[in-house]
Amino acid sequence: MSGRSKRESRGSTRGKRESESRGSSGRVKRERDREREPETASSRSSPVRVKREVEPASAREAPAPVFPAVRVKREREADEDSEPEREVRAKNGREDSEDRRSRHCPYLDTINRSVLDFDFEKLCSISLSHINAYACLVCGKYFQGRGLKSHAYIHSVQFSHHVFLNLHTLKFYCLPDNYEIIDSSLEDITYVLKPTFTKQQIANLDKQAKLSRAYDGTTYLPGIVGLNNIKANDYANAVLQALSNVPPLRNYFLEEDNYKNIKRPPGDIMFLLVQRFGELMRKLWNPRNFKAHVSPHEMLQAVVLCSKKTFQITKQGDGVDFLSWFLNALHSALGGTKKKKKTIVTDVFQGSMRIFTKKLPHPDLPAEEKEQLLHNDEYQETMVESTFMYLTLDLPTAPLYKDEKEQLIIPQVPLFNILAKFNGITEKEYKTYKENFLKRFQLTKLPPYLIFCIKRFTKNNFFVEKNPTIVNFPITELANGMNYKTSR
Repeated sequence: MSGRSKRESRGSTRGKRESESRGSSGRVKRERDREREPETASSRSSPVRVKREVEPASAREAPAPVFPAVRVKREREADEDSEPEREVRAKNGREDSEDRRSRHCPYLDTINRSVLDFDFEKLCSISLSHINAYACLVCGKYFQGRGLKSHAYIHSVQFSHHVFLNLHTLKFYCLPDNYEIIDSSLEDITYVLKPTFTKQQIANLDKQAKLSRAYDGTTYLPGIVGLNNIKANDYANAVLQALSNVPPLRNYFLEEDNYKNIKRPPGDIMFLLVQRFGELMRKLWNPRNFKAHVSPHEMLQAVVLCSKKTFQITKQGDGVDFLSWFLNALHSALGGTKKKKKTIVTDVFQGSMRIFTKKLPHPDLPAEEKEQLLHNDEYQETMVESTFMYLTLDLPTAPLYKDEKEQLIIPQVPLFNILAKFNGITEKEYKTYKENFLKRFQLTKLPPYLIFCIKRFTKNNFFVEKNPTIVNFPITELANGMNYKTSR
């Protein structure tokens, strides 16, 4: 065959192949167009219609061959492992892994209980914010937050302190891993932060005088615990410690349920006094303290705030004035009123008396004019009923001269002698800027617990003088004597 005939046969063969390929590509294109037409039609129709049209087609399809053993296994899995159960199982799997990590924290041995002190105000040591405060259980400092940029997180990374306690929710966390720690060995820390008492424990406080041992090894008697003197707050410490040993008042504040539901008007800050006093009372009577002393820092801050800085931590105050204000403020914060509504404060400390008052003429007037004035109604004796929280007792004046041995005599006086002020007979003159009055007092009702305030300090224009007179307390005959005087 010549070269030309060969080239023609090759060209005809190439043309046939190209025509066949074009024909096959056309068939493929037409088949694709046919397949797209039902899809576009079904997309325009509703989902319900698609389901009805598809189901017969799928039903006509022949099922794939399944071996009996495989079919039994699949049916068993379908019966035992439904979709909700798989979700629950996955969820439990996550919880189990988290629970395993929470219950096996490797940093619990870094907790230093000797530096923990929850008596101070719960605020961040950096931002000074009360919101979301955490205590580092390694160094004892307070920090805010638990997020990536929070002060607690930065502290944990910088100093490798990993165990933190939320001061509000009482939950423990490990940072920077940020998971909750669940361990029963940490219960003593939460109890020191927030002590709780059952009714049975409160009832047995006076029956069982048992010594407790602090974390540092010192022993103490719950309730007989020292209060720290922060600056010049010893006058308030004496009053708070005395009130904490009055059983009815103590029992009331040891159980938080007694007062936590009391409703106060919006913006009222006086109820903070009740909360802080309850917290202090529970800390003083806590048998599981880490230390044998308590700092009244939060309590005194509430006093400064509620008294509008009348009583301060950094300035000495008068104990009697503080007692008078504190009892009345506590009574008011608990919802009490002057006459109608009573509280635990009035039930324990409030008594009643009659006050007889007689106005005296001016001493510079002539005797005849004085006699005439005494017949006027203005100068007649009047009587009023009054309540009291405590009784102020006056001491006799101290001697000015020394005895034979050139030493000052410290006089002694029995308690009943200075209580004669309230027998209804003894009169005492009281002077005001313009007028003079003669008063006598008669007790009509004694409270369950009677508070005596012995007035030792007198202030003049130059200095404050203290009366050193010793008052003898006859403990055994005190109740009988008071009952006798009250009955008279």
